[in-house]
Amino acid sequence: MTGILYGISVGPGDPELMTLKAVRRIRECDILVVPAEDYQESVAYKIALGAVEELREKQVVGVSMPMTRDPKILAEHHRRAADRIEAWLEEGRNVGFLTLGDVTVYSTYIYVHKLVAADGYRTELISGVPSFCAAAARLGIGLAEQKESLHVIPASGGIEEALELPGTRVFMKAGKQLGAVKQQLKASEAEVWMVENCGMPGERIFRSADAIDENAGYYSLLIAKEVHG
Repeated sequence: MTGILYGISVGPGDPELMTLKAVRRIRECDILVVPAEDYQESVAYKIALGAVEELREKQVVGVSMPMTRDPKILAEHHRRAADRIEAWLEEGRNVGFLTLGDVTVYSTYIYVHKLVAADGYRTELISGVPSFCAAAARLGIGLAEQKESLHVIPASGGIEEALELPGTRVFMKAGKQLGAVKQQLKASEAEVWMVENCGMPGERIFRSADAIDENAGYYSLLIAKEVHG
């Protein structure tokens, strides 16, 4: 019998937001994989460790996932990670891949998951709390009410077009584009918030476009709500 690969969501940052199922799967898996060359530096690992102390005794392996948009480089690293995982599955070992937020939302892991599944191995996705839901809860606001639409958008491009969409717009992964995104949000009529490092050390909350720190870190999420009336 070959092993099973589990894509395990660890939530946005607060270990208490991890699901019972995620905790159980981590405890049951023979090997845990994290997207970092040094697994101890992985944010996903640190979050999971806050909920599963036994993780210290587990075999944890880091795999390189470079921050690049080069499709060839990304494909090579995804394939390399899939090959390593498949070798363990062939030995009958169950493998859990830890990923931030929810595994189905802009997750690096999903590319590895699709490769392993296409090669005929058993796979399962363990859902978790998405970062934008945690951020909205932290802000004390609703994301979508009555007939409002909710749009989740990568902030690396298409901001002007996205701001024309009705309802609530969630902008993820602004990164180095945060300054430009801030200016576009300031020029809009939307009500704007940003949460940096939601549920993690160094969490900061910004309650207007003007207040946003353009030098905020990678884990920054913006919410722009359409103003009615």
